[in-house]
Amino acid sequence: MQRVVPRALSEIHCRLRRRCFSQVAQIKTAIQENDVVVPKMPTFDYTPPPYAGPSASEILKKRNEFLSPCVFHLYSKPLNLVAGKMQYLFDENGRRYLDAFGGIATICCGHCHPDIVDALVNQMNRLQHSTVLYLNHAIADFAEALASKLPGDLKVVFFTNSGTEANELALMIARLYTGCHDIISLRNAYHGNAAGTMGSTAQRNYKFNIVQTGVHHAQNPDQYRGVFGSEGVKYAKDVQDIIDYGTCGRVAGFISEAIQGVGGILELAPGYLPAVYSSVKEAGGLCIADEVQSGFARTGSHFWGFEAHGVVPDIVTMAKGIGNGVPIGAIVTTPEIAKVLSYHGYLNTFGGNPVCTAGGLAVLRVIEKEKLQQNAFVVGSYLKEQLTSLMEKHQIIGDVRGRGLMLGVELVTDRQLKTPAKVETLHIMDQMKEMGVLVGKGGFHGNVFRITPPLCFTVEDADFLVGVMDYTMSKM
Repeated sequence: MQRVVPRALSEIHCRLRRRCFSQVAQIKTAIQENDVVVPKMPTFDYTPPPYAGPSASEILKKRNEFLSPCVFHLYSKPLNLVAGKMQYLFDENGRRYLDAFGGIATICCGHCHPDIVDALVNQMNRLQHSTVLYLNHAIADFAEALASKLPGDLKVVFFTNSGTEANELALMIARLYTGCHDIISLRNAYHGNAAGTMGSTAQRNYKFNIVQTGVHHAQNPDQYRGVFGSEGVKYAKDVQDIIDYGTCGRVAGFISEAIQGVGGILELAPGYLPAVYSSVKEAGGLCIADEVQSGFARTGSHFWGFEAHGVVPDIVTMAKGIGNGVPIGAIVTTPEIAKVLSYHGYLNTFGGNPVCTAGGLAVLRVIEKEKLQQNAFVVGSYLKEQLTSLMEKHQIIGDVRGRGLMLGVELVTDRQLKTPAKVETLHIMDQMKEMGVLVGKGGFHGNVFRITPPLCFTVEDADFLVGVMDYTMSKM
């Protein structure tokens, strides 16, 4: 695996400041209101084609009439986004926005990256779809390249259409391979919204009242709100207790994200995963790493989130960044474990579609060619430092966390009590949007800004984001 070797962060930051001093000065105007500088968006040499489609109000009316009521939108005034280029999005009026959410950690290489667009179009012009029952080099080429990015014996790939499908398949494989039914997941986790994955998801916000059996939810190793702080081994004891007191002593598997995305960008406490993996393997279970959001170089220091914890899972699930916006997911496992799907017929009609896999291979090549993992590490470290510095100025910031370009900022009304600032979060998000910055939100209480931009994010973009956040918080 390619790993970014961290030099002293202070060294990197000093270099960034020297290199970008003049540029940073240019992204702020001389206009000041109440001693708070009004930030100016970095320049960007691209103008989207004129838009002649329906307006935001027309689209919203049609959505309300014809789409399921569960399809919601962000912001009090919903955005009609009609174009994108690298780390920027454009609305119906041609206004540019800095995309710091990346389609929920999906756009890793940048919107409409020319290399990826070319790969998709070229494949569509030759063959859009047939079936994996016929041979085509696109799926085999991508599977080979993908397997090369994983450690150990993780070399057998099965393609799906989404992260939910990938996690659903991983849970089924664990149960088939072990002959056990019990799965251990973490509280606050999100693994998808199908029947099986909803059972492993552990937030009431994303669970319906349907039959969900055989899943035990362990104490979350939450370094901010958890009772043991950053002592991962202490949290891990709860998994062993579940095995001892909640099962027959044998389990099918354990599934977790290295950094909980929907849960509020919570990085698992150090030492937790090695201890849990040991307990699960002793109980005969498989360890599943959900890399749907933290994979594909997003954490910067490593290509996969689990690598930062020094563990090697039995199954890795992935989606989102794998296709840079194209609907594709996958699981990767060992040859021995993969055999369980061959005892009966198992097929995914669109999994491994030649267009999607051609796009996925292009994504891997762009990440390597443009050194996006290194960029995620350097720019993400700088951005995290700048966000942390805002805590001294704004009491509403309770915590800044994450790794690389997967960062979270938790807002609270009381730092001691850690009272979630729910209303304030929505207000600040709205104001940031008005100033040209789009961020996501998450966490059980909906009070965490999720910052997961395209990995081509620059230092200038980071300064603009921090400046807008500072300005909007100062105006509250």
